[in-house]
Amino acid sequence: MLPKIFKPYRSFKKNLVRIGPRTDGGYVIDKRVIKKSNTIITFGLNDDWEFEKDFLKFNKNCKIIAYDHTVDKEFWNKRFKKNLIDLLKFKKLNIKKITDIFKHYEYRSFFKNKNNHYIKKVVLNKKNRNEVSIKQILSNQKNIILKVDIEGDEYNLLNKINKEYKKINLLIIEFHKVSKNINKIKKFILGKKFKIIHIHANNFGSIDKNSNPNVLEITLINPTKFKTSNLKSNIEYPIPGLDFRNLTRRNDIDLKFYD
Repeated sequence: MLPKIFKPYRSFKKNLVRIGPRTDGGYVIDKRVIKKSNTIITFGLNDDWEFEKDFLKFNKNCKIIAYDHTVDKEFWNKRFKKNLIDLLKFKKLNIKKITDIFKHYEYRSFFKNKNNHYIKKVVLNKKNRNEVSIKQILSNQKNIILKVDIEGDEYNLLNKINKEYKKINLLIIEFHKVSKNINKIKKFILGKKFKIIHIHANNFGSIDKNSNPNVLEITLINPTKFKTSNLKSNIEYPIPGLDFRNLTRRNDIDLKFYD
């Protein structure tokens, strides 16, 4: 059970669309933001840019900027060696393992020209050259989609994101360790700079002892830029046809809300 403030506001179903795969890495957004967004800024890349790649099919002029200090040369070397050994040993052999061997080449092809990946850690206040502050990232930006993976230190960025709301069309946030950080998330939502239009529990994270999801994927829209209802949604989550299991072999997590 989640607090009622987590419940999305009503959206016309025709406005909601899934971008990315029908597994982990796909997100539900409001299609009105697609043509009106200039840049997608991603905090936390890992090995998944399927959302960004799919988005460009609908707005090819959009620029992709990603920040992840963990995706470096060593990351790709370890990944390549592991996948190659698995392939040679016929260990866990499947199509994904085969295609993953060439993932680095796909990465280099995608992040070139107008798309960029910076091997830097996003922080509130920069202390060394391997870090970049959120203020630096968002300076001189407007009409952006901000996609953030929030775990530990990243929770400190929420207040700054609220302050920079005028630059942001849409937010996609993946919150980790939800129960532990529930008050921080509630404070962010109660800032009322953005409205939740979609929520989904990532079943990779399973549920905690209170039957709450450990990981939530939340989409929020800027109501000063896009007309949004003041009424809460009366539909059930997950939404058939829009939401899909992140981990296909595990059941999806039904969400309930309390006052």
